[in-house]
Amino acid sequence: MDGTVLVADDDRTIRTVLTQALTRAGCKVHATSSLMTLMRWVEEGKGDLVISDVMMPDGNGLEVLPRIGQLRPGLPVIVISAQNTIMTAIQAAEAEAYDYLPKPFDLPDLMKRSARALDLKRRVAKPVIVAREPGDDLPLVGRTAAMQALYRLVARVMNTDLAVLITGESGTGKSLIARAIHDFSDRRAQPFLVAQAGDLAGVEGIATILARARGGSLVLDEVADFDEDGQARLVRMLDMLGDHAPRIMSTSQADLAQRMEAGRFRKDLFYRLGGVTIGVPALRERVEDIPLLAEHFLGRGEREMSVLRRLSNDARNLLRSYPWPGNVRQLENTLKRLLVTSSEPEISAVELESALGGAQAVMPSRGGAVEGERLSASVRGHLKRYFDLHEGQLPPPGIYDRILREMELPLIEIALDATGGNQAKCADLLGINRNTLRKKITDLDISVTRRRKLM
Repeated sequence: MDGTVLVADDDRTIRTVLTQALTRAGCKVHATSSLMTLMRWVEEGKGDLVISDVMMPDGNGLEVLPRIGQLRPGLPVIVISAQNTIMTAIQAAEAEAYDYLPKPFDLPDLMKRSARALDLKRRVAKPVIVAREPGDDLPLVGRTAAMQALYRLVARVMNTDLAVLITGESGTGKSLIARAIHDFSDRRAQPFLVAQAGDLAGVEGIATILARARGGSLVLDEVADFDEDGQARLVRMLDMLGDHAPRIMSTSQADLAQRMEAGRFRKDLFYRLGGVTIGVPALRERVEDIPLLAEHFLGRGEREMSVLRRLSNDARNLLRSYPWPGNVRQLENTLKRLLVTSSEPEISAVELESALGGAQAVMPSRGGAVEGERLSASVRGHLKRYFDLHEGQLPPPGIYDRILREMELPLIEIALDATGGNQAKCADLLGINRNTLRKKITDLDISVTRRRKLM
C-alpha cells in the first residue's frame, strides 16, 4: 500500500495509531487536529486519501466533504465518527464519502478499506447537497456491529429503485427504517404512504393508493397478514406500475421465506417484494445499545416534559438483563411511564421492575440443557442476521474477538453484580484466575462497585 494519507482527528492517540499503522504499511502520512489545516492541504493538492473525524474543534468533518469533492474530484474520504447513529451513516453517504466507520473502529478493517480506497479510481460524482430536518427524534441509535451494518445498508439502498423488505419483531423500528429511507432519498419531497390489506380492496382501492402515493414511497405494512386475495391484488398492482410509480417497501414480522415454502405466501409476490431485505435485530440481540436508547428517551423527556431523570446502576443493569419482548417500543413506553411516576431524580430498579409489571429479567433455567440450547439458538440467530446484513460480502476481519467481547462484557458485569463486586468470588464463579479477571475488567472498561450482597 502506497500513497499519501491525510489524517484529521482531534484525538492525539488516534492520530498516532493511524500514523504508525499507515507508515508501516508504506504510506506517507500528514496528521492534524484542525479541519482548516486539512482543507489547506487538500487545496494544495496533497494527499491521495483523507481519513477524517466528524466532530472537530473548528468544524464538522461532514460539512467539508462537498468542498473537498469540488476541489479534488475523485479524492476518497473515509469518515470515522463516535456519533454512531443512522444519521451519520446517511449524511456520509449523501456527502459522497468513500466509506464510513464508527468509533471505536477495527484497525485492520480500516487499513483494508484504506488500501482499497488508494487502489480504486473513484468515479467523479457531483456532490449531493440534501436539505434535511433535524434527526434528534429518530431513535435509530446503536453502536453494535449489527446496527452499524444496518445503517450502511440503508445508506446504500436509499437512492435506488429496488423494492425493500424490512423484517423484524414488533417494536424493533421497521417503520422507522422505511421512513428514514424515504426521508433521506431523492423522493423525500413526494408522499410517504403506509397501506394495509384493507386499503387495497378492489380495483378502486389500488387506484386510489397509487394516486395518493404518486412518485413517493408506498409501504405495505405487515405483508404476511395479507390473505390470498390480498396477495393476488398486490401482484396485479405491482405488475401495473409505470415509470413514475412509487417506490415499494414492505414490512413483516413473519419469516416470508418460511411462509412461502409452506404455501402460505405467493412466490411471485415474495420475489417482487424482496429486492433488498433489511433485517432489524431485536433489542435483546444488541444489549450494548440499551443504555444509549435509554439516555435518548430520558433526554427527550427532559426536553419535552422538563423532567430530569436518571437511572440508578441497578436499574441500568436490569434494563440490560430484561428480554424486552416488545423491543424498542416497549423500552420507550416504559421510560415514558417512569418519567411521570418516578418521585425521585434517580429511577430505582424497584420502580423499573414495577413499571415492567413485576416481570423478572432473564430467569435462571430449571431445564439445564434446554437453556443452553436456547442460548445457542439465540447466538446463532444473531450471527446469521449479522452475516446477512453484509449482503453476500464477508464482515470486517476480527469477528471472533468482537463477538467474544460482546458476550464477555455482560457476563462479567452480571457475575460481578451477583457477587457484590467481590472479584475473588466472581473469579471463582466464572472459573477463571483472579488476575485474568482483573485484566478483563481493565480491558473491557468495567466499573466495579464493592458492596454487601444479600444472597
